[in-house]
Amino acid sequence: MSFSRRTLLKASAASAVLGGIGAPYVARAQTAEFTYKYANNLPDAHPLNVRAREMAAAIKTETNGRFDLQIFPNNQLGSDTDMLSQIRSGGVEFFTLSGLILATLVPAASISGIGFAFPDYATVWKAMDGDLGAYIRGEITKANLVVMDKIWDNGFRETTSSSKPINHPDDFKGCKIRVPVSPLWTSMFKAFDAAPASINFSEVYSALQTKIVEGQENPLAIISTAKLYEVQKFCSMTNHMWDGFWFLANRRAWEKLPADVRAIVANNINAAGVREREDVEKLNAGLQKELAGKGLIFNQPQVAPFREKLRSAGFYSEWKGKYGEKAWELLEKSVGKLS
Repeated sequence: MSFSRRTLLKASAASAVLGGIGAPYVARAQTAEFTYKYANNLPDAHPLNVRAREMAAAIKTETNGRFDLQIFPNNQLGSDTDMLSQIRSGGVEFFTLSGLILATLVPAASISGIGFAFPDYATVWKAMDGDLGAYIRGEITKANLVVMDKIWDNGFRETTSSSKPINHPDDFKGCKIRVPVSPLWTSMFKAFDAAPASINFSEVYSALQTKIVEGQENPLAIISTAKLYEVQKFCSMTNHMWDGFWFLANRRAWEKLPADVRAIVANNINAAGVREREDVEKLNAGLQKELAGKGLIFNQPQVAPFREKLRSAGFYSEWKGKYGEKAWELLEKSVGKLS
């Protein structure tokens, strides 16, 4: 599936139409043996939600209607921190969350977002489908959550600003930039002498619009689907972090499912995650031209000075100490020497 502005708009329209067509299923939801909620923070037209709707339909078909997965996109059920509490308490049964935010509960989960670590997607999937991903999933399991095998893609993150392009680490100095509620993000931008402000994603557009912050950082797919180009002028292709979504389940709810239903649900979630990875990579690859047409001014900084600034500021050595030798060794096994 190839995503473009046209397909994103079609997806939004289709979801509205399907909402009407699907209304009878809402009425029949109680006839399903298991009706579970899946919450996420992404716009309805994002590839994650497009693939999630396909996945939910496939699960319903393959379980002969026994399992009905209801999708709540775009922070409908609360902020990331709210939904993390809900997934732990059972208020929602499924939730996709960035490892960088999950780190508030599972510290090791943010290691995949270390600044300027991953040069490309091949390196990302080698690590996350390999030993590093297995290590992180083990740590998530210790926190009494169930996690699916395949992490979903959020893409490489770029930096936008209403005031100036970011060409060099010094351009971050004093910049008021929105970051997710995550210590790793705050630490990295402080190493660049920026002024990071932790704001939940649902409030990002208004924070940029009202100039509470002058910049933010996100993958191009989110900059597009959340229309952040309307309130930003510059987009610097920093690729400073790779970010992905772990597909989490409440343990009690998961263990209530019969083994055959669990297998169908897990197989479809993991397969949809792999397809969503392909969608996001294609979408991000084509979005620069489209967003430039909407007025964003792009620039491509060199990576080496940013990595050197983080090294000299003690960022890598600090986080190596926090993650521990084992986790850091697994990271460097995939990406090469950092600290």
